[in-house]
Order: sequence, then C-alpha cells, then structure tokens
Amino acid sequence: MTRRHATLPTGLGDLLVAADDGGLAGVYFPGHWHPPAPDSLGAAVDANADPVISRLGVELDEYLAERRIRFDLPLAPTGDDFQQAVWRMLRDIPYGETTTYGELALRLGDRNLARRVGGAVGRNPLSIVVPCHRVVGADGSLTGYAGGLDRKRRLLELEGAEVVAQRRLF
Repeated sequence: MTRRHATLPTGLGDLLVAADDGGLAGVYFPGHWHPPAPDSLGAAVDANADPVISRLGVELDEYLAERRIRFDLPLAPTGDDFQQAVWRMLRDIPYGETTTYGELALRLGDRNLARRVGGAVGRNPLSIVVPCHRVVGADGSLTGYAGGLDRKRRLLELEGAEVVAQRRLF
C-alpha cells in the first residue's frame, strides 16, 4: 500500500490523517498552520478500513477519554535530520508535563538553536501523537500551536499539565 489519507472525526474536530507503508505520516487539524500539499496525500480511503488510520482513531478516543498516555503506532513522518531529532525528543516529554524550546535546544547541545527548534516543533506533522503541544514558552506561557491555542490548552488540561496564560500579541 502507498500513501493514503482519510478524514477522522474526533472530539478535537475532523482530522486529516495520512499514512503510508511505514506507518502514520500526518495528523492535521482543520486550519492547520502547515497543511500537507494535496498531491502528497495519496488516495482517499475509508478511515475504518485502513489499519493504521483506524488504529489511530481507537488510540485517539482512548487518549481523549484519559485511558491512554502514549500512542503505539508505527510512525513515518517526513522531515530533515534536525526535524527528526526534535520530533524524537518530543516523544520523550512525559504525559502531563511541559518543556520549553530552550530546554530542547540545550538537549541538542546549543541553547542558540531554540528558534530552529521552534521551527521544527511548528512543522511536526504528527499533531497529538508526537506531543508538540507539550512545548511552551520560556515563561511557561502557551505559544503557537498549528492546531490553535485553544486546542493546545485543551490537550494540556486533559493531561493535567500546569497551564499558564497564553501570550497575547498586540
């Protein structure tokens, strides 16, 4: 089977989900900041008939019902080596906890990489599954999220993470 996609209804809205032979390739919210190019999605399939996409549906339902803290799907995100390294670190952020872009940059060995880390976090193609919502500003405030700050707040509250007021841009 090659690249394919489906719309998956969830408690967070209808998600556009892409998968390929390697596993889950993309999870995108309505109005996502960095949506995939339509020609990269492959054929449309029935979400319930596709083994990867249907499994994501089950795991997302469990997560939103607070019965799952980690996703157990094969993942196949596309990105450069730096992005892949950041996305691996995101998977290590414990459920219910947050970290900052600067802390991730330090783990990579250079605090000056914080802005570049932010770019990689913002382009994470596997929203929720690779928990980029657990990355906050240096002062603990909610900062950008490709699915919107309301969803980010909802995900963090669901996990019981401390949520600081979101940053306001005037």
